[in-house]
Amino acid sequence: MLVNLVAERPTISYSWCATQLTFFSVFISSEVFILSAMACDRYVAICEPLLYTVIMSQALCHVLVAIPYLYGVFLSLLTVIKIFVSSFCGHKVIRHFYCDSLPLISLLCSDTHEIRLIILIFSTFNLVSSLLIVLVSYILILATILRMNSAEGRYKAFSTCGSHLTVIVVFYGTLFFMNVQPKSSHSFDTDKMASVFYTLVIPMLNPMIYSFRNKEVKNALHRTWKMCAHILFKTIL
Repeated sequence: MLVNLVAERPTISYSWCATQLTFFSVFISSEVFILSAMACDRYVAICEPLLYTVIMSQALCHVLVAIPYLYGVFLSLLTVIKIFVSSFCGHKVIRHFYCDSLPLISLLCSDTHEIRLIILIFSTFNLVSSLLIVLVSYILILATILRMNSAEGRYKAFSTCGSHLTVIVVFYGTLFFMNVQPKSSHSFDTDKMASVFYTLVIPMLNPMIYSFRNKEVKNALHRTWKMCAHILFKTIL
């Protein structure tokens, strides 16, 4: 994908396009449920702190990671096989910066109703079910925080889930922007703009967001900012 962004005439082979779509589908579908699992983890950490190590055992953590990836592989293979066993026609120009399902479906000669229906059903299920888990977890977390008498305890609880909540807002906000648009204003151009966020911008921001509470990272960022300000000041003078 990165090579094609800088190439004068970006091209991709049939097999590499299928491979790219497979990996993209696996990671995007598994990410929504891993974020949901993280919300459950925050719920246990804040609402049941004394039982945290018992409930969130290493075996359970392995299961919570394995299930989203296995589901992602199943869903990815289902959609990719459905698309690539169909026949392509026309000029075969993908109106996107990577191989995504909807731009590829627009190039198919055969009936696409079944493929579109599969994508719609699973996309809706992924979005609604994962978001429901997140909302229920955070409603219970908020109820627990409001019952706390100590201001310090409330601050510590909020800071525990602050990074995850930031990622949730950015990630789901982008997905909702793509899926809730009216058909009249929906276009591949807006899809491409939104895709930049959840394929490039969000993964780039994640390490920074999750490191907000790390004192070493804070100090490093502070020193970097001071150094940049000092260099800028000297340049101006």
